[in-house]
Amino acid sequence: MTIVQKITNGIKTAMLAKDAVRLNTLRLVKAAFITEAIALKKPDAISDEEAFTVIKRLAKQRKDSVEQFRKGGREDLAKAEESELKILEEFLPMQMSEKEIRKIAEMVKMKLAIVDKSKMGQFIGAVMKETSGRADGTMVKSVVEKLFS
Repeated sequence: MTIVQKITNGIKTAMLAKDAVRLNTLRLVKAAFITEAIALKKPDAISDEEAFTVIKRLAKQRKDSVEQFRKGGREDLAKAEESELKILEEFLPMQMSEKEIRKIAEMVKMKLAIVDKSKMGQFIGAVMKETSGRADGTMVKSVVEKLFS
């Protein structure tokens, strides 16, 4: 079953359960899928890889919103965004631990023979490619910076 089908089934389940937060979040995801399909000029549904990219983007937006709402003293809005974030994270692949990322980063560092910070961007990009979307970019950056310190 594809991610798009899981989201569609989740919408039906949320309707029957009368779960408004879940329903609205999943509808938002489905709309984002449609927007992505139009942007990619794909008349049919998007692939799972593209769907994961869309969901990751939405999750990152929620994380940023939570942070901003907390800075602004709006705990009520932060909690609403967090509940949406939890729903989005259900559809993302399991994220890698810092230890796993460090192992991959060390391997990539040896393979690319990187010795100084001047190629850090290239290094981070290579590590992100190796983790194939299962690692948070912020954590990858943190691990890479620790390798150079």
